[in-house]
Amino acid sequence: MGFTGFPDEAFIFFEGLEADNSKAYFTRHKHLYDDAVRAPMLALTDALGPEFGAAQLFRPYRDVRFAKDKSPYKTHQGAFIDTQPGIGLYVEISAAGLFLAGGIYTQAADQVARYREAVSADLSGKPLTRIVADLQAQGYEIRGDRLKTRPRGVPEDHPRLDLLRHRSIYAGVRAEPEPWVHTPEVESRVREAWREFAPLVEWLSTHVRGSELPRR
Repeated sequence: MGFTGFPDEAFIFFEGLEADNSKAYFTRHKHLYDDAVRAPMLALTDALGPEFGAAQLFRPYRDVRFAKDKSPYKTHQGAFIDTQPGIGLYVEISAAGLFLAGGIYTQAADQVARYREAVSADLSGKPLTRIVADLQAQGYEIRGDRLKTRPRGVPEDHPRLDLLRHRSIYAGVRAEPEPWVHTPEVESRVREAWREFAPLVEWLSTHVRGSELPRR
């Protein structure tokens, strides 16, 4: 069955989960998660797959082993398509609506080093400046983990100081659960945003690549 949109029940499910993040709630409403959240997300990523590649759907369970917050469930459902480990395209549904992103959410130490080297060099750094400016002009936010001060060794007058503060970088946009979210129009909107994120994803895939460090 093709993608037809996310039903109201998907947002109702997450609203309830935010209010009662418990195994009892999730078990009692698992049919809503399966039918209104997981199934439409699978249908959406299947429809986008021929152009962008296979997606990984994240599990609904949180890893709470080292977390202060012991809530057992994520209050969103995300799916990710990678071009390099950790670099790629993302779609998420939650009670707040849809979130679309492209880039890298977190970088290992070797990736941060390659990122800063590429941003510092004019040959690779100037194109990133243009990519970011184009995305912002199209209404996308540029986000990521950023230092409050300049990185060590970077001069105060570096022309790309703001980009060098990033330890990770991605473009994103949020959409509230308006009527179109319940229709197949979601597919075309995700497709359009992901195409516009492509230059940033390609830049990161070329200059940063996946981490070569052993997984912790």
